[in-house]
Amino acid sequence: MLTRKEIELREDRELAPYAMKSKDSRGRKYPEEEHPYRSVYQRDRDRIIHSTAFRRLEYKTQVFVNHEGDYYRTRLTHTMEVSQIARSIARVLNLNEDIAEAISLAHDLGHTPFGHSGEDALKKLMEGHGGFEHNLHGLRVVDILERKYPDFPGLNLSWELKESIVKHKSPYNNVSVATEYRVNEQPLLEAQIVDKADSIAYDNHDLDDSLKAGIITDDDLQVVDLWRETQKKVKQKYAICDRNIVIAQTIKTLINLEVTDLIEHTMFRIKQEGIDTIRDVRAYPGLIVSFSPLLSEQKKKLQEFLFKHVYQHYRVARMADKAKRFLEELFIAFIKNPKQLPVEYQKWIEEAGLYQAVCDYIAGMTDRFAQDEYKKLFYPYERV
Repeated sequence: MLTRKEIELREDRELAPYAMKSKDSRGRKYPEEEHPYRSVYQRDRDRIIHSTAFRRLEYKTQVFVNHEGDYYRTRLTHTMEVSQIARSIARVLNLNEDIAEAISLAHDLGHTPFGHSGEDALKKLMEGHGGFEHNLHGLRVVDILERKYPDFPGLNLSWELKESIVKHKSPYNNVSVATEYRVNEQPLLEAQIVDKADSIAYDNHDLDDSLKAGIITDDDLQVVDLWRETQKKVKQKYAICDRNIVIAQTIKTLINLEVTDLIEHTMFRIKQEGIDTIRDVRAYPGLIVSFSPLLSEQKKKLQEFLFKHVYQHYRVARMADKAKRFLEELFIAFIKNPKQLPVEYQKWIEEAGLYQAVCDYIAGMTDRFAQDEYKKLFYPYERV
């Protein structure tokens, strides 16, 4: 029978010296008795999976809103893809797969409805009232807004898990806030892996979804070196006539290429920079986990293509602008008349303040719920 103590002994015996081991956790804000059969990070993972915020990711936009089709990724399926990629990388690098999985599952809990356009709307609306940033809101979700335990607010996650939420980096955020999480220190290697797994996942599934939506074509992508060269390898390996299978195999091969490059270059950097302990990781002047210079440049050109041809496409731009109007009008209506809020959020105003309570309510909405609330507030014949 595998107990928590044996899990910790196995980590000590098998994980790299710079991996984050469960027994070395700084613990939880509110002390709890340890579980007999699960490590601290396995318990974090399970609490995230069973949270309300995690379930809501199923109906929150990645790029294409949910009602446009069942095929397209949502925040939930994106999160699952990030988790799979991060676990694979952590396993090969002999890092702690459990905390890598938990960080992956938590990394988008603070996202608004309608993707980054929703976040942009709340940033503007919350100027002068505490601001809004999805990583910090994710921390707020797991620390305060989830209500499942009688003895404390939030999920009472480990210090390391919450630090990793705050320090998550992507092209869409740049958090620099003086908190207990020591923003001048580098994040754990497991957290750095999740950042890169996030990049691998969204590059490739945004390609897949955009091709399926007809926003771009395979012919359009031939100007992107990384796509063209990867597809050439696929065609050399397989005699495939079906265009859809060619595209699917190109994306599969591209993910494998990026994951392999990241593993090999990161291992090279660990050895080159003499990284032997977590303290070395924390004190290093930059991030250790990285792609090779060549692949980094190729990924940059791919992302430039996606930005120009997908994220600025008129169909995506229309939906983004529409989403901002939805949320702005909802926000203003609730600020002007808080009695329109559900009773629990009217009570929450007393503790959080009017603007923060309205922000918490809207940020937690799914796309569909936000649209329904809009109809109830502004459509005269809609039942309220």
